[in-house]
Amino acid sequence: MRDTLTILGLESSCDDTAAAIVRLSGDAPDEGVILSSVVAGQTELHADFGGVVPEIAARAHTEKLDLCVEEALDAAGLTLHDIDAIAVTAGPGLIGGVLAGVMLAKGLSVASGKPLVGVNHLAGHALTPRLTDGARFPYLMLLVSGGHCQFLIAKGPEDFERLGGTIDDAPGEAFDKTARLLGLEQPGGPSVEREAQVGDPKRFRLPRPLLDRPGCDMSFSGLKTALLRERDQLIAAKGGITRQDRADLCAAFQASVSDVLAEKSRRAIRAYLALSPDAPTLAVAGGVAANKSIRGALETVCAETGVMFIAPPLALCTDNAAMIAWAGIERLRAGHTDGLDLSARPRWPLDQSAAPMLGSGKRGAKA
Repeated sequence: MRDTLTILGLESSCDDTAAAIVRLSGDAPDEGVILSSVVAGQTELHADFGGVVPEIAARAHTEKLDLCVEEALDAAGLTLHDIDAIAVTAGPGLIGGVLAGVMLAKGLSVASGKPLVGVNHLAGHALTPRLTDGARFPYLMLLVSGGHCQFLIAKGPEDFERLGGTIDDAPGEAFDKTARLLGLEQPGGPSVEREAQVGDPKRFRLPRPLLDRPGCDMSFSGLKTALLRERDQLIAAKGGITRQDRADLCAAFQASVSDVLAEKSRRAIRAYLALSPDAPTLAVAGGVAANKSIRGALETVCAETGVMFIAPPLALCTDNAAMIAWAGIERLRAGHTDGLDLSARPRWPLDQSAAPMLGSGKRGAKA
């Protein structure tokens, strides 16, 4: 393996088209340097539909991926000749977008003669704390985003143990649905958080799902339904809802999600500490990690339990290609590459030995 590795990463699993270049030097074998990171969002394309439309997302990826690669190379002052390998999200995600990224990566690999490295999108998130903070294995990871929510013990670059996760909606999905129910713009997370800042979280008594059951599994679908009932009761009584009603509903919803994640984090930390890690750490990644209320609740839990808290910068919490490039570096250092038979996978759980959280089918478990 060369002393210096320079990896091009591609990400297209949902509605962000991204390319990035990350370098690892032999002088600092555990410190990656992001030479460039380009993300082309699709928010405007999906705004009128209340969510991501897979067909629109896939078409946008095919139009933007090569442009993002060119921009990333230019920003880093490099050419494809200077790249040592090409890493790409091979799943899980919206299959059209994943396929667009995988096919471009294969083409670049053939044209340049550079190795191809398929990356699990979730591993990209889970390994980000190593890129940003040099987190040492094993560490506890809370992946909390629009499509996923799970506690993972990261024991190695491809060794993850799932302690629990959501059995239905992910928190980000619940935030989006709450925003739609209350007439707020998408994406729902920032909209609900803004409204909650001027709301009373104690006015409405929303449930804290699954806190009465042991373990680290979570559920957020019923919370959204409870909010819908409260909204409908207000409409029936008053003929509509006021701005303050909406703010109070948002505050109550956000408080419930924060409480659930905080308590489940306490339980996950207890299980994780049984491994006697050298540097006990809870890391959080995913778009929902940007929520200040949720982040504050997690920081409090870590302070109470004596565990270090890591939250990468927001640009590296949400979908990006720098995390894919870094995960590619981790796989490449372990001697793993892929051939042109690399498949795009809509489902790809990190913990292959754990029972499916969200059901299964011909293509495998969702998470």
